[in-house]
Amino acid sequence: MTDLTQTPPRLPQIWKKLDKALLVTAVILVIVAIMDPANLWPTATFTAEALWRAAPFVLFAIIATAYVQASGAETLLTKAFEGREVHMIFAAAIVGGISPFCSCQVIPFIAASLAVGVPLSAVMAFWLASPLMDPAMFLITAGELGMDFAVAKTVAAVTIGLMGGFGVKLLGGTALFADPLKEFTKPSCCATSGLRGQANWTFWRDSKRIETFKSSFVKNLLFLGKWMLVAYILESIMLSYLPAEMIASVMGGEGLRPILIGALVGAPAYLNGFAAVPLMSGLISQGMAPGAAMSFMIAGGISCIPAAVAVWALVKPRVFAAYIGFALIGAFLAGLVWSLF
Repeated sequence: MTDLTQTPPRLPQIWKKLDKALLVTAVILVIVAIMDPANLWPTATFTAEALWRAAPFVLFAIIATAYVQASGAETLLTKAFEGREVHMIFAAAIVGGISPFCSCQVIPFIAASLAVGVPLSAVMAFWLASPLMDPAMFLITAGELGMDFAVAKTVAAVTIGLMGGFGVKLLGGTALFADPLKEFTKPSCCATSGLRGQANWTFWRDSKRIETFKSSFVKNLLFLGKWMLVAYILESIMLSYLPAEMIASVMGGEGLRPILIGALVGAPAYLNGFAAVPLMSGLISQGMAPGAAMSFMIAGGISCIPAAVAVWALVKPRVFAAYIGFALIGAFLAGLVWSLF
């Protein structure tokens, strides 16, 4: 007999299960269909064509990321936190600027490192550089905004990491960075087991690593696919309804103002690193200054929720404020330098 006593799922539970990216896509299309039916088909075709053009970059990035995870290359992260403090800062900034590890993956490792006395300066260098660039982000940025922009953003990521790392080292004896850690439970060894051991570059000889490759490929395909879908739909809407004159007047032209606006707006307005790339491409075509685009992406990338939560979870508010401060200063300087070229 069917059990009719079960309670239906509550709205908060349904909301939690909904994919927010796909929900945004559906809502935008419904609004366009109601408010401007004639633009529904052009929006859909623009999005499809943009996804098709980006597909080679996205697929290559997904395969590269899956290979890194299947081979266990994340074990190389441990090398960034070994040796003398100055060497650690350089290594952490470089590894952070090129590594494909998300904030959730590195939180246990960073927590364990801080607990055993790894200098905050090296950790800060990694934290600042890590959210800004990875292999997938590099390829997608190069495809949308050009190889020069992608290389410049990578250099900016490493440079800002170095700035933060050496800034913490120089101010380490001040009240700002004294006793920086929150009270947290020291992670067990198993918490960082994924960041230990040896990399196996011929992963296809190991059935478990093959499964890791498949799982990573599918997960990143779905993740990147849905966010690129959102990004291109938003770009289409922006090009259709956002006057180019308004973008040019607010964030266009030369000087410091558009760069500063880009940094200040980027921090709260950033949605997702991959979604931001097509949006910046569209805004630049509408008149946004390239320096403002750079500062927006730098400030937003460092202060986005996943990256910020990783820092907030482990350090006291004053150290978190320094993290955000380094992000804004670095974003402004990166935008300024990029505008000169």
